[in-house]
Amino acid sequence: MSTKPRQPAAKKAAKASPKPRQKIVQALPAPLTNEGGAHPGLPLLTDLRQMIAEAREQVGRTVNAGLTLLYWEVGTRIRKDILQDARAEYGGKIVSAVGRQLEREFGRGFGDKNLRRMIQFAEVFPEREIVVSLIRQLSWTHFIALIPLGKPLQRDFYAEMCRVERWSVSALRSKIAGMLFERTALSKKPAKLAAMELKALRDEDKLTPDLVFRDPYFLDFLGLKDTYAEKDLEAAILREMESFILELGVGFAFLERQKRVTVDGVDHYLDLLFYHRNLRRLVAVELKLEDFKPGDKGQMELYLG
Repeated sequence: MSTKPRQPAAKKAAKASPKPRQKIVQALPAPLTNEGGAHPGLPLLTDLRQMIAEAREQVGRTVNAGLTLLYWEVGTRIRKDILQDARAEYGGKIVSAVGRQLEREFGRGFGDKNLRRMIQFAEVFPEREIVVSLIRQLSWTHFIALIPLGKPLQRDFYAEMCRVERWSVSALRSKIAGMLFERTALSKKPAKLAAMELKALRDEDKLTPDLVFRDPYFLDFLGLKDTYAEKDLEAAILREMESFILELGVGFAFLERQKRVTVDGVDHYLDLLFYHRNLRRLVAVELKLEDFKPGDKGQMELYLG
């Protein structure tokens, strides 16, 4: 039996060598510069950043105002529906039960403790219109600082001055701790007259000197100790002018030291001269270390005349 000769095995095809990989390079836009090397996009970026920041701030204020008004309405509703006609012990139990239920549904912000704070809020600020005007500037944390104040005039003073001068929460707490209200001439007026001035401030943003000036002023930040002269006091005020103006209050602008005032050909020198933007008046400051004397009054009247 004949057989066909076996054909030689075909050589395996050589393995093709891989093609070199091509690097993918993403071209980045070159910085936009003009001939002088300045970046023309910087003003645009600055404006856009400002727009975004302002929008975020506006959203934050809107949310805060909405929540604060909600807290007032919650407190008002509880007072009306539960506490007004109920015995104190029974009403308190209902508030606790409502707080537990709301906390389960909406979180700790509506628990028993915070509900009672909302009730206090509605008690000390019973008029919705006043609350609406205040929440444009005051946050819920501002109101938490105001609620414990015992006197209505005192509370209204801090609320309105905070609104007008746009105090931060820390600034408000500092003013309260420093007894700002008690140091104003307003606190020494009859309650009815003081209430009228606060109403004018609320309705017309009308500041009066009795709301602006205070007695005494606290100048501990000047760091003066033991014995010092009037010129040392003046130099310390000039050195700490920013802190001094903060103690004076919002609206003061420093104009000049040792302002020359000529009367009948005689030169007199006023220690410090300020301008108050809201009162639209010049404010003269004469520094004295001794007790007040009648001649001091005459000296100031000479300057003001």
